[in-house]
Amino acid sequence: MLSTGSERNKVSVPLIRRDGSVLTLSMLAFMLLVACRPDASTPQGTAERFLDAHYVRIDLREALPFTSGLARHKVEDELQLVEGQPIDAATRKPTVHYRLLEEHPDGDHAVNYLYLGSITVEDADHFERRWMVTVRREAEGWRVTNYQELGG
Repeated sequence: MLSTGSERNKVSVPLIRRDGSVLTLSMLAFMLLVACRPDASTPQGTAERFLDAHYVRIDLREALPFTSGLARHKVEDELQLVEGQPIDAATRKPTVHYRLLEEHPDGDHAVNYLYLGSITVEDADHFERRWMVTVRREAEGWRVTNYQELGG
């Protein structure tokens, strides 16, 4: 048991692997979370990595490699709009969670996804948005070719 600065006790349960290394529950939980995500080489994996970069981490440059066509153009326009505006640790960012609502395959080369985003801003109201994300198979792999934000 560890004692924190506030004198609260924190329990740490190590898991010992066969090779003698130790895993903590937080490491195990992280590994399970990553293992539950769709593979990045799948259409859903591509859509969700785009959503993570664009809406959860608010890192448009990180979102760009997952895009092509109209989606790429939209992200590039957004990058121009925020140019010179630092988004760093001091920036008041919302907490964003999302979940898949619907999946609509369009043949073997495209899929449309509808996600429900739950957005919380500190000292402000909680609100929801729906995001329609279109993913297409291209020579380089799956890419987001369009996305649209819909009202809650």
